[in-house]
Amino acid sequence: MTRPEFPLSLERLRSQVELGAVDTVVVAFTDMQGRLQGKRIHAPFFLDVVAEHGTEGCNYLLAVDVDMNTVSGYAISSWERGYGDMEFVLDMETLRPIPWLPATVMVQCDLAWLDAEHSMVAQSPRQVLKAQVERARERGLVAMAGTELEFCVFEDTYEAAWDAEYRGLTPSNQYNVDYSLLGTSRVEPLLRDIRNSMYGAGLIVESAKGECNLGQHEIAFRFCEAVANADAHAVYKHGAKEIAAMHGKALTFMAKFNEREGNSCHIHMSLRGADGTIAFDEGDGPTPLFDHFVAGIQATLADMTLLYAPNVNSYKRFQPGSFAPTAIAWGHDNRTCALRVVGHGPALRVENRVPGGDINPYLALAGMLAGGLYGIENELDLEPAFEGNAYNSDKAHVPRTLTQARELFANSTVARKVFGDEVVDHYVNAADVELAAFNAAVTDWERIRGFERL
Repeated sequence: MTRPEFPLSLERLRSQVELGAVDTVVVAFTDMQGRLQGKRIHAPFFLDVVAEHGTEGCNYLLAVDVDMNTVSGYAISSWERGYGDMEFVLDMETLRPIPWLPATVMVQCDLAWLDAEHSMVAQSPRQVLKAQVERARERGLVAMAGTELEFCVFEDTYEAAWDAEYRGLTPSNQYNVDYSLLGTSRVEPLLRDIRNSMYGAGLIVESAKGECNLGQHEIAFRFCEAVANADAHAVYKHGAKEIAAMHGKALTFMAKFNEREGNSCHIHMSLRGADGTIAFDEGDGPTPLFDHFVAGIQATLADMTLLYAPNVNSYKRFQPGSFAPTAIAWGHDNRTCALRVVGHGPALRVENRVPGGDINPYLALAGMLAGGLYGIENELDLEPAFEGNAYNSDKAHVPRTLTQARELFANSTVARKVFGDEVVDHYVNAADVELAAFNAAVTDWERIRGFERL
């Protein structure tokens, strides 16, 4: 299989447009909910105008809920401010083919204000991560990361699932297919299409495997620089849904679809020197830098949980014996801990097992990197590795609800120092919007429990 050209050069794109091989350019950014949003632009117009001058979109796109409702409480966007525009600042290093859509390429963007300085929108998820990457760079360090997304596949179309209010759906597997080759074969036409399509989009695919819940699967991609990883994560999550729809199926990344195992998004992270040197293990075991980094992530984990678990549903994952963590502990290759240290030498890294499939990758990576840098800057000591079953330990518990995580993030001196008040307040308001919507809803559980018997 020929390695696709990534990133596409502007000259190569121009050639493909002239040949008629490309006619559409998707200009995309990642919103607060981790979704790709943007425009489809006719390729000749993109080359003639947009490639040089960019394009714009309404700033309400960073101030809405998951249903795209305009909501109050955001400093950057409101009816009082007139809902003006933001500039989509093209990052041509992300220009990639989108092979599952005909004659289409995509470029991802940062967001800037339309002021004289074209100042960046600090609350934009990509900018939140880039600010932490810059903090690492100032210390001569490069953050490397890998996100492992799980999803559940259903035989129903998205339209049929919507009409059924997501009840009574048929999972693509009827039993636990964790590592099962036989059980995953029936879903292989879809999984293979996703793998090959992502390879064609410039992602480096590692493998696919079954997981525990019915119809649950995971496709893994190679570790890479943190912003590039978040960019790829956003493309993959978006594209997997589009490809599933083309197969007449639906898949979900929500953290907890049912009472069985949830969809995780374990994040692996390490640091390297700016020249590529190994920073965590120089040959004779973990360095002090590694210890400080892990200690910082552990020390800030509760404060940063809002970035790892951003929705009400996220907290349903944290159940004892579920492979989703409840204890804020670290251990060597211990899946009962929130932080799992794995690998050795150049591969030594820390895995954060708290995030679910519903994360915004930029925000989750930013929280983890900010915590690690906090540990390095303050030379935090790393406590001894936890041994045994952390579910049964007396270690501090991962925040149990979105309300608790919201309070910890809002009142975190570390979060306000490393992200700034404007970013913290923005995402605290997002949590408030989510909580208000949930608290106003009447659930099926309440109806079944109370309609006749209460």
